[in-house]
Amino acid sequence: MVDLTALLADLAAESEQLDALVAPLPPEAWARPTPAPGWSVAHQIAHLAWTDHVAHLAATDTAAFFASVTSAPDPSRLVDDGAEAFLAPPAALLDRWRAGRAALAAALAAAPAGEKLPWYGTRMSPASMATARLMETWAHGEDVADALGVRRTPTARLRHVAHLGFRTLGHGFAAHGRAVPAAPVRVELLAPVSAGSEPASPAVANKDDTDGDTWAFGPEDAADRVTGPALDFCLLVTQRRHRADLALVATGPVADEWLDVAQAFAGPPGGKRAAAGSGVPR
Repeated sequence: MVDLTALLADLAAESEQLDALVAPLPPEAWARPTPAPGWSVAHQIAHLAWTDHVAHLAATDTAAFFASVTSAPDPSRLVDDGAEAFLAPPAALLDRWRAGRAALAAALAAAPAGEKLPWYGTRMSPASMATARLMETWAHGEDVADALGVRRTPTARLRHVAHLGFRTLGHGFAAHGRAVPAAPVRVELLAPVSAGSEPASPAVANKDDTDGDTWAFGPEDAADRVTGPALDFCLLVTQRRHRADLALVATGPVADEWLDVAQAFAGPPGGKRAAAGSGVPR
């Protein structure tokens, strides 16, 4: 069973880490471009605020959530339009993001056990929704850090992102129009060094990922395997780096193909980063 309280605490900690990075920035730094085409640092935070808002609707008012989807003038621009709608001067944007994420956490904590919340093309438990929000907060935080030239220290909270990346193997194939493989894949990841001093919460603890400094998912006897640093795996499944720039090793055809289509987020395939040295901005 997932410990939702612990999971929400990890989500709050991930949000606070990013908050601490952007809160002291001067106004001009909020306008810096990030790796997402057309998105500034402010767009990244506005996107998180907008997504928290629609997730809160999904948890508290399903009719309003579905109305927000069906009323979109251009569904293909739903995400971009959402970010644009939530843009504001830095102080106001920070207040909006802080209030929205607090409201969402309270709504998820109060959701009845076993309830499935509507989302884009799927339904999610409160725990899955919280995990998805943590994944997005970390991934968009990477975009902000890239824009600012900052290297963030990975934490044990990455285990949530890695676990979600593993669980969404089938989604990655389906989102790219490929048949979902039947063969299982074993994933063995080296935990971040900092994870040793920051114990992972019990929110994702299970028999498959309690190997000390190795986070493992999937059957031990699987012929297809992915190994490497947990940070690299998380960067791949959130499409923040090209696989050519990561120290991940795929053994077997399913594992190898998966690294080309891995996608931990809902929706259609994202715009993948180009490899370093390709001449295309990452």
